[in-house]
Amino acid sequence: MSRVPDLIDALVGRLKAAEGLAGVGVTDGPEITQQDADDWVLVGYDGDPSGGLPAAATEEDWAGLGVSREESIQLPVSLLVRRGDADVKAARDRVYVLGDIVKGILRADPSIGLPGVQCAVGSTALFQTQFADQGIQTRLVLTLACRTI
Repeated sequence: MSRVPDLIDALVGRLKAAEGLAGVGVTDGPEITQQDADDWVLVGYDGDPSGGLPAAATEEDWAGLGVSREESIQLPVSLLVRRGDADVKAARDRVYVLGDIVKGILRADPSIGLPGVQCAVGSTALFQTQFADQGIQTRLVLTLACRTI
């Protein structure tokens, strides 16, 4: 069975409990919420409302002789910072602070408390959008590269 559900659950739990993320909205995918946070961490969602990217992607291979299977998981985690002004630098700096917090959680425990799991940030992508009526929105997508056995 895939470890994706357990991985998402464990990561959401760790992020919600993280001291540095107090006041930040943490969601499991594109949850609809009434929370009015300016800063968000979205697990299993790239943060693009037009959609089209997977919540997780996996590849499986034999871990060795026998029935053991190894799973490689790519899991997007989006960090979203919204500001009511046009200060691009402040929004960009803040989204990278959030990124450092997530990376710190993974460095402290690459298994995220799950036996046989190892995760790290494999790649990142930065998006900056200026809205005339809502100000700047900066989104940093971290793609977690995880291996399980």
